[in-house]
Amino acid sequence: MSVHTSSFQRDVTENLERCSGFPNTCKYNLRTRKRKRSASCQDDLASRRHRSSESREPARELGPARAAAENIAPHPLLAGETRRLDFEAKYCQSDLLARGGHASVYTGYRRVDHAPVAIKRIPRKNIFRKSVLHRNMMVPSEVVVMDKVACGDGEPEGRSITISLLDYYELQEELVLVLERPVPVSNLRDYAEAKGGFLQDEEAKFIFKQLVEAAAELDLKSIFHRDIKVDNILIDTSSGFPRLRLIDFGLSCFTKKSSWYTLFYGTSAHIPPEWYSRKSYRPGPTTVWQMGIVLYEMLHDGDNFETRRFLKDELKIRKNLPLRCQEMLHWCLAKDPKRRPTLAELLLHPWLTASQDDH
Repeated sequence: MSVHTSSFQRDVTENLERCSGFPNTCKYNLRTRKRKRSASCQDDLASRRHRSSESREPARELGPARAAAENIAPHPLLAGETRRLDFEAKYCQSDLLARGGHASVYTGYRRVDHAPVAIKRIPRKNIFRKSVLHRNMMVPSEVVVMDKVACGDGEPEGRSITISLLDYYELQEELVLVLERPVPVSNLRDYAEAKGGFLQDEEAKFIFKQLVEAAAELDLKSIFHRDIKVDNILIDTSSGFPRLRLIDFGLSCFTKKSSWYTLFYGTSAHIPPEWYSRKSYRPGPTTVWQMGIVLYEMLHDGDNFETRRFLKDELKIRKNLPLRCQEMLHWCLAKDPKRRPTLAELLLHPWLTASQDDH
């Protein structure tokens, strides 16, 4: 399975006090000077020993209770170890569920009630954006984005457009996210494979409409997912019909309507055409392009989409699909980003608004 951007500024104030005093008129004999110099050296040595002892003490004895009582930040190694123990006391990790280029995801459960969870472990070197200022705290960017997605959606558990973030732990070498794990669930690629390699257009339409609605909600909250693809979409079938859940916000960022980007983050096979021609891309048209790829892969057996192959006409849209479905694919996958629809226009397309069975 795979938090541009809200920026933050961290103010650092350094206060340096330098004091010096030199006697101008005092006279000392040689013995007095030697005696004072010796005393001064001994005082300085004692002072350094005292400071060294103080600096070593927290690393040896400082625990969370004392740190809180004395308003002292715990040593980073100790803080990381404490968080690790807290995590292990609350959750149990089981089998590897998925491994991507930046993180690994494991099955697990919450010890208190045995509720199933997914545990995502991200090495610190792979974190796209380290931390941002959020509610007066420095918080990992992915956590902030997921919090923003969940904020005010009013959806009961299991009906959100995303998988809910239950907990997170910043350890010494990695970031650990504890996520809701619906059962049964599979990613969209595996879901289509189980159906024979591709979906019928009516089922694809039902899932795609949910994807457009999810993307519209992210857009409303100024969130650019950046890596919408079949591997980052879960299909929850616990209610008897396919419910879409969007995952992996590791590359996501906060954006503006006027934002342009020149560095591409996401799946390289899905780079939008404008990046090749102009070396820049915008959030809205890129999101629509990626959703067009999802729709293409839902409807074409065994064809993993690659932008370069599509631009060379090596990948073709099936002619036996309903005409409105073909139109939707051509619209989303327009090579000129100005010819792609907005999310609002997608929701009004006849293919999505046509009557269908109430799922």
